[in-house]
Amino acid sequence: MERRTFLSNSFKAVAAAPLIPAPRLPHTEQVKPHKSFKLNYAPHFGMFKHSAGNDVQDQLQFMYDMGFRALEDNGMKKRSLQDQERIAKKMQELEMTMGVFVAHKIYWKEPNLTSGDTDLRKEFLEDIRGSVEVAKRTNARWMTVVPGYVDLRLEMGYQTANVVESLRQACAILEPHGLVMVLEPLNWWSNHAGQFLTKIPQAYEICRAVDSPSCKILFDVYHQQITEGNIIPNIDKAWDEIAYFQVGDNPGRKEPTTGEINYLNVFKHLHSRSFEGIIGMEHGNSTAGQEGELAVIDAYRKVDSF
Repeated sequence: MERRTFLSNSFKAVAAAPLIPAPRLPHTEQVKPHKSFKLNYAPHFGMFKHSAGNDVQDQLQFMYDMGFRALEDNGMKKRSLQDQERIAKKMQELEMTMGVFVAHKIYWKEPNLTSGDTDLRKEFLEDIRGSVEVAKRTNARWMTVVPGYVDLRLEMGYQTANVVESLRQACAILEPHGLVMVLEPLNWWSNHAGQFLTKIPQAYEICRAVDSPSCKILFDVYHQQITEGNIIPNIDKAWDEIAYFQVGDNPGRKEPTTGEINYLNVFKHLHSRSFEGIIGMEHGNSTAGQEGELAVIDAYRKVDSF
């Protein structure tokens, strides 16, 4: 699933979610609650809708009952103020942690931050200011930033300098609030051809140049398996600049155990390094319906069994 489609579907789900709490589905009560996982995996809304119903608070309760202690919601910024407050209230009651949301308009087919265009930079910075308010409202700490499309008119060094300058200015907005933008490298070969940021070493170099606690790396294992592989060594080399992980198996971008990535070893390694941050479950379910939802939970139990 392309990230653009993934986000679009998330935003459509926002409109479909009722504001009045829906009754818990009868079969939900038949699902045995689980203890929490060793690592902090974060599902997204819609992942368990057949088991929990459409209401966001019911879905959060189901996630908690199944052992998840975090939520990831790419489309949080697009949600109504009322929904944001309802989500935050329920998460606070359950003591769940909010993961990333997308902080700004992403340019999928034309350059913005890479170009150095001052108007596009201003637009980006205004988006960041707006995201500060969303983060405060939802008790979020991290937000996803994607620098956008390559500028074929400029050498890569000039593009990098333009991106670094935009990110430095964004950090000046985020630092006073203790918020962190996490830069996500995306793969060209299956999902996002033409995006400027593609590799972990590239993201590491940019974070070092920006030199701020508010600019770190979002290491999406799915994207990096496609782009460069070498997952565990790259995790270690970039460790000081990584603040957040996302996962999905390859091929297919479904739950762990459905593809080629040895997530048992990857998660065991993160646990050995005492990683206490969030691992976003940015993937689809390999099987439809409640059966598929329970299969996702079972898959995470298997890869968390180190």
